[in-house]
Amino acid sequence: MGPALQLVGMDLRPYQWEVIMPALEGKNIIIWLPTGTGKTRAAAYVTKRHLETVQGAKVVVLVNRVHLVTQHREEFRRMLDNRWTITTLSGDMGLRDGFAYLAKTHDLIICTAELLHMALSSPQEEEHVELSAFSLLVVDECHHTHKDTVYNIILSRYLEHKLQRKKPLPQVLGLTASPGTGGASGLSGAIDHILQLCANLDTWRIMSPKNSLPQLWEHSHQPSKQYDLCQRRSQDPFGDMIKNLMDQVHDQLEMPELSRDFGTQTYEGQVVELSREAAEAGLQQRRVYALHLRRYNDALLIHDTVRAVDALALLQDFYNQERVTKAHILHAERWLLALFDDHKNELTRLATQGPENPKLEMLEQILQEQFRCPDSRRGIIFTRTRQNASSLLLWLQQHPKLQGVDIRAKLLIGAGNTSQSTHMTQKDQQEVIREFRAGTLNLLVATSVAEEGLDIPSCNVVVRYGLLTNEISMVQARGRARADHSIYSFVATEGSRELRRERTNEALERLMEEAVAVVQAMDPAKYQAKIRDLQLAALGKRAAQAADREKRQQQFPAEYVRLLCINCMEAVGHGSDLRKVERAHHVNVNPNFSIYYSISKQPVNIGRDFKDWYPGGAISCRNCGEVWGLQMIYRSVKLPALKVRSMLLETPQGRVQIKQWSRVPFSVPEFNYVQYCAQLDKDFLD
Repeated sequence: MGPALQLVGMDLRPYQWEVIMPALEGKNIIIWLPTGTGKTRAAAYVTKRHLETVQGAKVVVLVNRVHLVTQHREEFRRMLDNRWTITTLSGDMGLRDGFAYLAKTHDLIICTAELLHMALSSPQEEEHVELSAFSLLVVDECHHTHKDTVYNIILSRYLEHKLQRKKPLPQVLGLTASPGTGGASGLSGAIDHILQLCANLDTWRIMSPKNSLPQLWEHSHQPSKQYDLCQRRSQDPFGDMIKNLMDQVHDQLEMPELSRDFGTQTYEGQVVELSREAAEAGLQQRRVYALHLRRYNDALLIHDTVRAVDALALLQDFYNQERVTKAHILHAERWLLALFDDHKNELTRLATQGPENPKLEMLEQILQEQFRCPDSRRGIIFTRTRQNASSLLLWLQQHPKLQGVDIRAKLLIGAGNTSQSTHMTQKDQQEVIREFRAGTLNLLVATSVAEEGLDIPSCNVVVRYGLLTNEISMVQARGRARADHSIYSFVATEGSRELRRERTNEALERLMEEAVAVVQAMDPAKYQAKIRDLQLAALGKRAAQAADREKRQQQFPAEYVRLLCINCMEAVGHGSDLRKVERAHHVNVNPNFSIYYSISKQPVNIGRDFKDWYPGGAISCRNCGEVWGLQMIYRSVKLPALKVRSMLLETPQGRVQIKQWSRVPFSVPEFNYVQYCAQLDKDFLD
């Protein structure tokens, strides 16, 4: 054993030492290790050696979840031992110094990838940085470096610089437990996916232990997997009534070609498309029917996952909101409101008296068994949506048979404001994770936000509750159970799509491992040639997409495109009234626009702080009550910021509904604060 190995052995395990060796020599690699075996610690050691040996070294660590910023800071600080300056950045930190200043004054930045992307694109001197400002780029959960993710946008910029021979470029270190198969079902496709991932990260080699596998498995705590399956409801009067109401709506629609596969995600996609087509064709009544069918379908999905009372609560909230917000009610809306009102009492009776959901009965048995144990248990229940998580927590709190069990639970869901009942700020997330680590909480009810990277060594119960996901999600969620003698339970209905998908995921995990092994064994020259070909192809494709985007944005003069309310179709402005704030938020700067909307007195809680603006009230169509977005107070100026889905565009070639502002068929200039204020002053003086 040489002196270098003895030195490293003080800090790392043999398998960690084995995988980082090329990185210590300055090569770009992906570290592929199972969850819980110390990828972050290995990356922290590489960072330490890099800072020690590279003159003027600057390191940036990218994460894709806000809570990982704090978690990684703790790991890196332990390794770096206060010898280097560290700063952390995430979207919820509010006022701060500019990114460029922080990069100059710190040795290590740990941040969300979105913030680095914004800094790379920013025209402001105090914010703007170049990739050349860093000598090492660490990409956590690097399997997300594909397609149009923010990781891949950043790495595409890296590849452009590389192929243009712009120097210097940072060394790249990727970390993952699950490279995935990219949707491939065969070995050839899986190999192509792994090679593309390597090309995107400019990887010299994927590193996984070979000589030190015994030590790896010694420290890799794989939970015991169990399939906890239940039968379908023998009777479902509540679900049958919801489907009957949907049948009546279908009869009103007079669209026999629309399937009646109620209570599925496939059906949801159909009615979303129907709503879009109806809006573009100016068929307001049809669009309204589609929107209400989607709510009934949402109720069926919730009913299948949790309780009928939760599904009914969703419908009641929706119809109450319709009554409050809609200023003018269409004939279709009046009929739909009456349909729900006529059946509300019967739905309430069926929801409260109907049979228990068999999946919930199974979940209750698991929790009883696990949390009645004398030893300390800590677990996570994963479910698909924020609404499901909220309903599951309510069930936990209300179920009489669980009142005597030591369960201290809270939600851990994504930050955002899609609905009041499922809102969680980023600060809330951090506090819940802190309480879970400390043992104040012993159960999290979570969405996918908790799948990746969350490090709770004492977590020993993971329940995946009726989930339809891919193999990466399965591997990541399973990896949260890190304590000895952990269990990983998959709860589903016998014969369900979810069960079939979980079985498929197990096969795909093996396929992923086989594909990585093939790539690792490739002839180095052949591998490098393939990587370069893929990089050139990817950059060519991105250049073509940029050209298409430029062409699309020049399709019409902005003043030729009218903005219509998506609900009542009233014309409320033109494309030329729009400006972009911080390259993301679209605001209407025409002072006459204010006659078309109302503002709520209560400010919108969006769950995070921003450097230059904060939210005011919600803005709604004065004619029909449709919510359009929120008032943005930007450096003391009040601007109406619009949701893309609240507007219909009337172009010279017809009406279109778009999913992203970036896809509008005209150019939207950046908001000029100084110019806008000068115009306000001029108007005031005039």
